[in-house]
Amino acid sequence: MVVDLDRCTGCQACVVACHAENNIALNLEDIVLQQRAMNWIRIERYWEGEYPNVKARFLPMFCQHCNNAPCEPVCPVYATYHNQEGLNVQVYNRCIGTRYCANNCPYHARFFNFWERDLEDTHREYLNPNVTVRTKGIMEKCTFCVQRIRKSEWERRQADEELQDGDVAPACVQACPTDTLVFGNLEDEDSRVAQLAKNKRHYRVMENLGTDTNVIYLKKVDPHASETAPAHAGTAASSGRNSA
Repeated sequence: MVVDLDRCTGCQACVVACHAENNIALNLEDIVLQQRAMNWIRIERYWEGEYPNVKARFLPMFCQHCNNAPCEPVCPVYATYHNQEGLNVQVYNRCIGTRYCANNCPYHARFFNFWERDLEDTHREYLNPNVTVRTKGIMEKCTFCVQRIRKSEWERRQADEELQDGDVAPACVQACPTDTLVFGNLEDEDSRVAQLAKNKRHYRVMENLGTDTNVIYLKKVDPHASETAPAHAGTAASSGRNSA
C-alpha cells in the first residue's frame, strides 16, 4: 500500500468504508468515553503553525503489515503470522486475547474486542456476509480486506487468468475520493504501487524501528513552506485509539 499524504483531505471516507466492509462495531458515545473505540484505520490530525497561520495535516494510520512484525513473536498461540503475500494475518479462532500483540505494536493498530455484538435481526441484514463477526475477547486489525483479495483471485482462476494490477481494491482504497491510497503488489515492478513507492518523497513510519513495513507514505508537498520550522509543529490529535 502507498499513502500519498499530499492528496489526503482527512474526509474519513476510508474509515466509514472500512467499518461497513469489515463489520466493525459502531463507536457509540459510551464506548468512546471508555477509550475503547475501535477503528481499523484512523486519520491522525496534526496542527502546524500558530494562529492565524495554522495548517492541518492528515495521516491515515492502520496496520503496517510489517515484514519484521513485533506483534508476531509475542503471540503464545500463533494467532498472528506473516503469509507469503506479505500480509500480517490474524487467525480469530486461535486468538485467546492475551493482548501481547497490541502491547508490542508501535503503530497502535491492533484492537481488543471488549464486547459481544448484540444485533437485532434488521441490523444483521446490514452485515457483510464475507466477513466474520468477531466475538468478545479476541484481537482485531486491518486485513487489507483479505476477503476481496481472495474473491479476485478466485474469479481470475475461474477465467484461467493471472491476477492483474488493479484487480484488488480494499474498501478504504475504493472509497477514497482523492486517490490517496493505492494498493497492489510491491514486488511487481510494473505495478502502479511499485512505481509510486520509488517516488523521492517516500518514507516508512518509524523506519528506525526496523519493522520493514509494507505501507509506504509519500511526504506532504507544501508550496508555502518556510525554511524555519514553526513553533508547536507536530501537535497531534488522533482518534480511535484502543485502550487495553
